[in-house]
Amino acid sequence: MFSDIGALEVVALVILALLIWGPDKLPQLIQDVSRFIRRIREFSDNAKQDIRSELGPEFKDFEFEDLNPKTFLRKQLAENPDLKEIQELRSSFDLRKEIDEVADAVKGKTLGPAAAGAATPDLLKKRDPSGGYERPPFDADAT
Repeated sequence: MFSDIGALEVVALVILALLIWGPDKLPQLIQDVSRFIRRIREFSDNAKQDIRSELGPEFKDFEFEDLNPKTFLRKQLAENPDLKEIQELRSSFDLRKEIDEVADAVKGKTLGPAAAGAATPDLLKKRDPSGGYERPPFDADAT
């Protein structure tokens, strides 16, 4: 929860707390806050135990973290034997190889003996504007 707070921010918060409450009231404030946090943790633990006991023995391995959609999907994918086949099929594709082959084809490199005889146009090369259709000059007085 507070993993993104650095040392500089902590020092700034301590200095700010000293300025607001003073050094004589700060220890009592810290005790009150820690007591409040302990009570909230106890309350949440008791609520979890009550919910588990109300659900019954068939939900003895129930974890509240499983309610997170990402965790739920990971667990279902790991336990479902039908989806393991899909994972095996997905892992059989070498996407990097496919991308490299397409990139080589676009750059004009040959892919092998089958592609050696085929002439592939260079799609990235600019077309020669001298041949073919030429646009007439714009005439401002014609309108």
